[in-house]
Amino acid sequence: MLAVRSDDYIKIHDAYLYRESIRDIDGHYYCNEDKTWFVPLNERNVRALSLMGATLDEELRKYLKPDVGRFLNTSGGHVAPSIKVKLYDHQQKAYDFALNVFEEGRAVAILADMGTGKSLMTISIVGALEGVSKVKRLLVVCPKSIVGVWEEEYKKFANYRYALTVLEGTLDKKKKAFEYMTGTALQIIVVNYESCWRLEKEILKWHPDMIVCDESSKIKNAGTSQSKALHKMGKQTKYNMILTGTPITNNPLDIFSQYKFLDEDILGSSYFLFRNRYAVMGGFQNHQIIGYRHLPELVEKVHEIAYRIKIEDAVDLPPFIDETRTITLEPKALAIYNQIQKDCYAELSGESEVTARNVLTQLLRLSQCTGGYIRDDVTGDAQKVSEAKLEALEDIVDGCQEEGKKLVVFARFVPEIEAIEAMLKKKGIGYSLIYGATKDRTEQVKQFQEDENIRVFIGQLQTTGMGLTLTAASVAVFYSLDFSYANYEQSRARIHRIGQKEKCLYIHLICKNTVDEKIMMALQKKGDIATLMVDEWRSLINGKK
Repeated sequence: MLAVRSDDYIKIHDAYLYRESIRDIDGHYYCNEDKTWFVPLNERNVRALSLMGATLDEELRKYLKPDVGRFLNTSGGHVAPSIKVKLYDHQQKAYDFALNVFEEGRAVAILADMGTGKSLMTISIVGALEGVSKVKRLLVVCPKSIVGVWEEEYKKFANYRYALTVLEGTLDKKKKAFEYMTGTALQIIVVNYESCWRLEKEILKWHPDMIVCDESSKIKNAGTSQSKALHKMGKQTKYNMILTGTPITNNPLDIFSQYKFLDEDILGSSYFLFRNRYAVMGGFQNHQIIGYRHLPELVEKVHEIAYRIKIEDAVDLPPFIDETRTITLEPKALAIYNQIQKDCYAELSGESEVTARNVLTQLLRLSQCTGGYIRDDVTGDAQKVSEAKLEALEDIVDGCQEEGKKLVVFARFVPEIEAIEAMLKKKGIGYSLIYGATKDRTEQVKQFQEDENIRVFIGQLQTTGMGLTLTAASVAVFYSLDFSYANYEQSRARIHRIGQKEKCLYIHLICKNTVDEKIMMALQKKGDIATLMVDEWRSLINGKK
């Protein structure tokens, strides 16, 4: 469904499924000549069409203001956020909004695009609630690929006492962790969705005061085990929050399960009653959704406790944002990495003269491992040792798909690129690709820039650093990096250049306690990297001076 501005009306194309809901809008009329609907132009109607999943033109998107609901007064009366940085204006408004809602209720939805700082907003809100002794135990549930991000963000931003543990390892080890999460400081447990429902008994016994579901579209299906578990847990808490840029990915009914976790008083406890209210059923045995109705009413209910932030509305954000996603290697992959690291250190220690080239050779082996592949010494074939980064990238791809954003991925090694290709093919996502063997490079760029079906651009770091214009995307992921600051800066300039109309987000996938951190640090320092590799190679290899 496409919605465009037409003078003082909104013109709606391809709206057959939503015809019942459009009829609910005052002032609507149907044009037989071109089979389109018209409704009056106002913020409420634009928001309703957005919830229905309509693609809005640029003029209509301007009507989607971030302030909604009956908690619009976001001024004063709250303690200053207990954090180490100053909130941006949109973050401060979300902070005030959430605390206003929590004064009267128990549920808040922060519907914020990638790059707007959802975790920082949450850390601020939780700190305020903890400060008045309302929250002493916090459970954060998130995709597996970003559990480490929460630990890093808390270290970076929180300015209050807390104890945080990320549940990792075997299920028994995760269960055991609950026994030690006691004390006077705020106790925080971070767990991934897949493990959460398997730990339902332990979590309920621990009795968190607040649960935050990050990327809550993961529980949009009310029938899954993880959704059912969180519905039950959500009833036992004082406060619940969801964080997502896209609460609705397939149809308006996606919102039900997420709000049932938040507070089932908002949309009810029965999915079937909810569906019967807002969906038109038909087809075989009346089991198929053939349309939607009463969606303006649903919009009002959803946004009663929701604060929406589009990245283009975050006017005080810098023109580009850097984000690091800390990845934890699987135990087996970490053991392989540690052995390679030990071998590299021993080999360099035995050299009569350590040169930058020698160090680069060893760092190459370590970087290949964090990317998921190592070369067999005999056959030269790439052997897969980890999927940690690929899983993290898949979550980002899903997020971009849901937000309607194109994505650029930079990777250093061919096996990584092949793995990314395979993942995109499996998901049925169109992509362009440029690496060493690519011949039709101009055509690959053109397809990405002009074809709406091509959603991802994969570029080999050494090959796509200069000359390419990839402004169809505003999000770039550095899957892996090399030590060339020129390659890094030139790659960043592919999306942040003339023709870019949006703020740019750069996401770096960095494996914890590995050479990835050292490479990122070296690039950030912009120093003499060749000298660094010769004089401080021990630190680069294993952190020792």
